[in-house]
Amino acid sequence: MLATSPSASQDIPVGVFDSGVGGLSVLAHIRQALPQQSLIYAADSLHAPYGSKSQAFIVDRSIQLSDFLISRGAKALVVACNTATAAAIGELRRRYAIPIVGMEPAVKPAAAATRSGVVGVLATSGTLLSAQFAALLESYGRQVRVETQACIGLVECIERGELQGAATRKLLQKYIAPLLEAGADTLVLGCTHYPFLRPLIEDIAGPDVVIIDTGAAVARQLKHRLQDANLLADGLAGRPGVTAFWSNADAGSAQSVISLLWGKSVEVLRLPD
Repeated sequence: MLATSPSASQDIPVGVFDSGVGGLSVLAHIRQALPQQSLIYAADSLHAPYGSKSQAFIVDRSIQLSDFLISRGAKALVVACNTATAAAIGELRRRYAIPIVGMEPAVKPAAAATRSGVVGVLATSGTLLSAQFAALLESYGRQVRVETQACIGLVECIERGELQGAATRKLLQKYIAPLLEAGADTLVLGCTHYPFLRPLIEDIAGPDVVIIDTGAAVARQLKHRLQDANLLADGLAGRPGVTAFWSNADAGSAQSVISLLWGKSVEVLRLPD
């Protein structure tokens, strides 16, 4: 395991990757929790979404992205993708002797939050069919009814930066309506892309429905893992960490969409295909 002093570790980045731009929702929580930590984000948008891909393909892409981030000096990895976590995090942890943090749909907190006893999960088909998700249901879904909805096409909307259009709203209405009709009063955002649609989701679901995602919890877990490994970048008070963005999408699209989702104009470098 890597070990260094806190001050020396500030400029050693944490690597974060996703099938596309969705993991920026997690990156924002990490930036808030670790303001002095340098970060590298890799968006594998050329191959998004992962939800319809085979496990072998997702494992291969996850290894390639991890190798890239480690080649750029990453001291820890965040797999900011539920589907990639379910398919590949075991293999990544076998390969790399650095802290690796993944995602999981927030079934546990949703089960605690529901008043009606019905939880709705919005996710990709890859996540919903995974052994990891089945294990979550076995552990935390016994006392509540969990209704699931595979949201085909939503990731593509977000990859295009279509966060508020009529087509995106229509898709969301199609996916949310059956969950509400089933009595769900709590919705889990089981894909890191979906928090970017939260305003639309809240508008469609109404004020009485609780929306839960796991970005903040992942940021806290990363902070704990870095502390445990003596890798936390907290030695230079007042000096913000640098955030670098990489994508293998078309350059113009990557620049505009990542800047839109990040909330300010940023430079996006070309990620190898």
